[in-house]
Amino acid sequence: MEQKPNKKFQNKSTGSLGEKLAADYLVKRSFVLLEMNYLRPWGEIDVIVKKDDKVHFVEVKTVSYETRAYLESAVTHGTWRPEENVHQYKLKKLNRAIETWISENNWLGDVQIDVAAVRVVPRETYSTINIVSNIIPN
Repeated sequence: MEQKPNKKFQNKSTGSLGEKLAADYLVKRSFVLLEMNYLRPWGEIDVIVKKDDKVHFVEVKTVSYETRAYLESAVTHGTWRPEENVHQYKLKKLNRAIETWISENNWLGDVQIDVAAVRVVPRETYSTINIVSNIIPN
């Protein structure tokens, strides 16, 4: 009898896949990857990239679909979007981690917080990525 992976493992695996896809997507668009999964007890930053003397802290939200048709239907019908899962509590934890990263790296330049909304169909190796830039305007 085949054992199914538990839900927590599936979510972690989907999240890790989304973070890798988002980092690759940004690097292909001339961003320089500085760090992934910057973790402190008070928060985590999924992807840290730099472009044009600005550091971008990217929160990645990933959702998985069984088939490409389901994914495209969800997009077409405007159903739940991964980026909608970035709530105030998450932003508070993210900001604390960002402050720590800035301090540890003596960064004095510009910063920006972005969200990468990743939709994946693992079985079909298909994904879409939407970058929501500057979610907290200066």
